[in-house]
Amino acid sequence: MAGESALTLVLAILAVACLPAAFALVFCYDEILDRVACGWAEWRERRRERRTIARLDRALATDPVTGDLDLTELDRADRRPLELLAADLRRLGRHRLAAGGRSVVWHSSVIEAYDDRLRAACRALGIAEHLAELSGVDREIERVRVEGLLAGAGLGLPATRADRRSRDRRA
Repeated sequence: MAGESALTLVLAILAVACLPAAFALVFCYDEILDRVACGWAEWRERRRERRTIARLDRALATDPVTGDLDLTELDRADRRPLELLAADLRRLGRHRLAAGGRSVVWHSSVIEAYDDRLRAACRALGIAEHLAELSGVDREIERVRVEGLLAGAGLGLPATRADRRSRDRRA
């Protein structure tokens, strides 16, 4: 009997000692559940981001436009930023299309500057171009091809038709 009373006494002391923890659990269960739920949601979001990044890495590894891109070329100090090249291309593209009333020399200079910026953008993105070797209609076709490749690589250039429509509205 002494063993039973000793066990009962130990259990009673243990119950009294755990009573504050039980009260805290009862009164704070909503916050505890909230922390567990938030932790679970954060874990799922991190896992989803890691899977998305892994999928993007696999997609970019097989992309023919960016597959052989040399990233050390982007860190050169003398390299013109791609954003400035894109701004130059947009500005020169507008001048190239709105050549009415300008001299032939001015128009050919604008086209030459536009082609120069196209070549620089192609070098920056690792796209093969042949603008320097061609002339006439072949050069125009190559220019359209290069503009399409640059647009495919993410360099947003305004469409020729949209520029012509906006110019016609002003007239």
